[in-house]
Amino acid sequence: MSEPILTLTDVVVAFDALRAVDGVSLTVPRGQRRAIIGPNGAGKTTLFNAIAGAVPPTSGKIMFNGHDVTKMPPHRRAQLGISRTFQITNLFPTLTVRDNMVLALRGLSPRKFSLFGAPDTDETEAARIAAALTAARIGERADVIVKEMSYGEQRQLEIAISLVTTPTMLLLDEPAAGLSPSERSMIAEVIRSLSRDITVVLIEHDMDLALGLVDYVTCMFEGRVLVEEPPEGIRRNTQVQEVYLGKPRHA
Repeated sequence: MSEPILTLTDVVVAFDALRAVDGVSLTVPRGQRRAIIGPNGAGKTTLFNAIAGAVPPTSGKIMFNGHDVTKMPPHRRAQLGISRTFQITNLFPTLTVRDNMVLALRGLSPRKFSLFGAPDTDETEAARIAAALTAARIGERADVIVKEMSYGEQRQLEIAISLVTTPTMLLLDEPAAGLSPSERSMIAEVIRSLSRDITVVLIEHDMDLALGLVDYVTCMFEGRVLVEEPPEGIRRNTQVQEVYLGKPRHA
């Protein structure tokens, strides 16, 4: 097993009396594809938000690539190499695909403060944008207005935006939500083809899709880690079946 890129130790995220994440510890090796699954309300997205910095942990510790990021704001974590997508598309619909990519790329650069500077991209930026769009299978769509794209293409653009900043870890929050079967297949192809230089952690409600994409699975239930196993073990695990099917669990 390779060295860990992400380590969570006893992470708690509490909202008043509700412990949405309740003492989660997990380790993700560098380059791994990891799925975080569980029924609604299991704490998956809250855990993502804690990793990305959108919500601060109430207690516990988060280490990323040798850095203690527990109290770091999201932009600092992004600069260290954490990138994420969201359940709902978060794009500028009246701008072109390329303009959306430029804004994402400049968001982590000092040039973001140059409001009156030249809008043109330099050769390095143009190459990074082209590579990210190609990786997301929308390389030929750079000049299209985002609102004219299909929803599936917009999800692909979100992945391209997350890649253009050259992350070392990519957090995908339900990347196939709301997509048709053919669009889901395309998203799966995009994720499957990503370089192993990028560690991928994803939340996905479609169990078949998730288990077909990852090396290892963390199943959460009521804010805690219920079980961690490879996909084939998860398929057979009776605890996982019970929490998804709503059967009573016994000690």
